[in-house]
Amino acid sequence: MLVLPLFLILLGYVIYPFYHIFLESFYVKEQFTLAGYNKFFDLAHPANLEALWTSVYISVSSVVLSGIVGVSLALLLERYNFPGRSILTVLAMVPLALPPLIGVYSFSFLFAESGIIPRTLKLWFHLQEVPFALKGIWGVLMVHTFTMYPYFYMTVSAAAKGLDPSLEEAASSLGAGRLYVWRRVILPMLTPAMIASSLLVFMVSMASYTAPLIFGIQRTMTMQIYLSRTNGNLDMAAVQSTILSAVSILFLLIMKWYQSRRSYQNLSKGVGVHRTEVSSAFAKYAAIVLSVLMIIILMLPLLVIILLSFGVDNAWTVQILPPKYTLSHYTDLFTNSKTWRPIGNSLKMSAIATTGLIIFGVAAAYASVRLKFRGRFLLDLLIMLPWALPGTVVAVSLISAFSLPSLFSFNQVLIGTFWIIPLAYFVRDLPLVFRSTSAMLMQTDPSVEEAARNLGASWWYSFRRVVFPMAFNGVLAGALLAFVQGIGEFVASILLYNSQTTPLSVAIYQRIYASEFGTACAYGVLQMVTIIIVLFISQKITGSQTGTIV
Repeated sequence: MLVLPLFLILLGYVIYPFYHIFLESFYVKEQFTLAGYNKFFDLAHPANLEALWTSVYISVSSVVLSGIVGVSLALLLERYNFPGRSILTVLAMVPLALPPLIGVYSFSFLFAESGIIPRTLKLWFHLQEVPFALKGIWGVLMVHTFTMYPYFYMTVSAAAKGLDPSLEEAASSLGAGRLYVWRRVILPMLTPAMIASSLLVFMVSMASYTAPLIFGIQRTMTMQIYLSRTNGNLDMAAVQSTILSAVSILFLLIMKWYQSRRSYQNLSKGVGVHRTEVSSAFAKYAAIVLSVLMIIILMLPLLVIILLSFGVDNAWTVQILPPKYTLSHYTDLFTNSKTWRPIGNSLKMSAIATTGLIIFGVAAAYASVRLKFRGRFLLDLLIMLPWALPGTVVAVSLISAFSLPSLFSFNQVLIGTFWIIPLAYFVRDLPLVFRSTSAMLMQTDPSVEEAARNLGASWWYSFRRVVFPMAFNGVLAGALLAFVQGIGEFVASILLYNSQTTPLSVAIYQRIYASEFGTACAYGVLQMVTIIIVLFISQKITGSQTGTIV
């Protein structure tokens, strides 16, 4: 009775939409056809193929660059002690406070052709043109690297803390040099962490929409899907979404295959790695200088958004910084109903989605960990499937499935209604509460629940008074992350919103498009504050419990 509703929910809101869009890519007016795929792969009109290649190239490059930065920073901060390390450990997580949309615009405000830094250098050195401008592929990769390296940093930092120094000592005693030990002992032991991070960065990069748009990359898969959707060409949008899904799943399978080629289990019984103290005077001074530069680089995007949030709308044109400042944007956030509506929409839609995720995630986690039934692997796979696909595909699949009345929409058309966006958030963030709750349940002894049942407690009473309180930290941590994801979600929202359901992320995009930078950045500051608060609470809840959020 517990498992059946879980599979019905997954059937209605995961399998049905994705299956529907898959069929739609092959059927036009109820007739089987490969016309959409022929058009996609038509070499005479290579726009779609160029978009596919560009998306894959950007995603793979983002994985490589984010991995280099994140892994290097994690190993540096976990294995060495130097001046500035403590503050860098805190600030290394700063990019997580930047919502994806506002993070892209912060880089544009700083480094684009009309950005603050290029124009400042032009003025200082009396140049005819700006010395540099962030644009094209490199602009996108720089933004992706800055905003996505924390995924590598978090997982590798956790893995590096558990490395056993006896493995390195054994390799060194057998004559291996330091570089060889790093290449053949340390990095291979970090492979599972790096695989998990690579999957996440690849999926997020494939779904990237704003960064390519802002930095002049017109042909990406997300852009092509958006154009097909807005032009009413739903058949081609279904084809593009199916191919994008296939690429994402193929990358997932390749990473899983690579990880399964060898065992990474640590069988030794040594203690954790101790950080090495930097003793050289030159190295200490270099560490201080580099730490200061790193702090400036990490803080600049946040500081520029805060500064511009006080700028008067439409007053900043050719000046380096806004010439006029005001507090009216923050006043309007809470007093002007028109300005407040996107905030209220996002809060309500994220809260609704999070409530559904708590109910489903707790039930699914309990079933997966505590119950024995056929199909547990399938349950886990279906919950993780939306996370392995870009948000664009999730949105298009929901459009395809619920543009007509169906059993799962209670015989209603959901497209164009308030409920379609919370549903998208729910489907997209299914793994968050499920994974964090599962991790907590795995750490608790089932004999405690059995003892309550043996003393006469009903299943519901033992679940409510014993199981749920023990898993509460994991439930709350996953729910907070899901709520934050909903507040900052943009890619799916821009395909699903209407004038009455405009969420905060879309409102930011619209304000910036209208050159109302002050209001857009005030919205962005509100998003950043919300995310920082949630991350702080989540950290306090999880504490030192390794693996709570996986």
